[in-house]
Amino acid sequence: MKEVTRKMMTDVAVFAMSQVAFYYAFKYVMSSLDPNRQKRQDSKKIADAKLGKLGLRGKDFELNEYEEQISAELILPEDIPVDFQSIGGLDGIISSLQESVIAPLCYPELFANASGLLGAPKGVLLYGPPGTGKTMLAKALAKESGATFINMHVSTLTNKWFGESNKLVAALFSLARKLQPSIIFIDEIDSFLRERATGDHEVTGMMKAEFMTLWDGLTSSTDRIMVLGATNRPNDIDSAILRRLPKRYAVSLPNAAQREKILSIMLSATTLDSNFSMAELVKRTEGYSGSDLKELCRNAAMRPVREFLRSKQGRESVAERRRLASAGVGAGKVTSTDSTPPGSLTPSG
Repeated sequence: MKEVTRKMMTDVAVFAMSQVAFYYAFKYVMSSLDPNRQKRQDSKKIADAKLGKLGLRGKDFELNEYEEQISAELILPEDIPVDFQSIGGLDGIISSLQESVIAPLCYPELFANASGLLGAPKGVLLYGPPGTGKTMLAKALAKESGATFINMHVSTLTNKWFGESNKLVAALFSLARKLQPSIIFIDEIDSFLRERATGDHEVTGMMKAEFMTLWDGLTSSTDRIMVLGATNRPNDIDSAILRRLPKRYAVSLPNAAQREKILSIMLSATTLDSNFSMAELVKRTEGYSGSDLKELCRNAAMRPVREFLRSKQGRESVAERRRLASAGVGAGKVTSTDSTPPGSLTPSG
């Protein structure tokens, strides 16, 4: 009898161990076959690095796997290279943003009011032609406010598995709440939250509905979260989304005074030729966007470099090239072949 009992116990133990081994083997195989496994691992590494800079990694600050994927889109204020001082020609918009957005985000206690009339808007829309500085303005806004900047790409929120996109949208807002004050920036917002139609895919409709529901949930006076959108086509945005973007700023092509300020900032570290005329350059760049002006200046600054590379000196010894590079390249004239107005720019080295 004892032998039978011992044998039964042994069989049960072996069976239990085999089941445990099978479970872990099956789990390992399935995780290896998971197409998103590497993506999640990469997101976790990025999240650890960025949250480590904020001193938030530890047992007291945990993120779920969806929040870790979203955290890959984080841009910390200290990592943003632009501020309001580096943006020219948008003084009116900057002044309004400082008053209506930055102040409530930075000093929430001053805007705590039972009536609910004070506080930062839940949404801000920047719209205008391409290259006018909308994205730069958004980054500078996060820099000046000290807010965590979530540069949200629509591709990050999309997933082929049903229901996963909704979880990622929920993670976007939960992460923003944990890291507030936060700015959720969506460039080309019209491509994500465009006017809904009967032909839209079911998953897309569910994701938009989830986004708007969570957006409406930002009603607490303690929430310092703002959705910031930028677009070239404001008329394509869903009317329900526009209602949630009460602050709207038209970032149009710069006028003459704005172009002069933009060019002054761009050329502040550049040595200009004695024949250079800012007034003439401003006059001949009507219709140029800020991005066009930057490319114009870059092409002009590259002109002497191109001339050097094409000259006989370009075949000098390596030592001679280094000597010339350390001394700086000589002045070069801007011509119509550069698609720029007349003038001369010399890099300061």
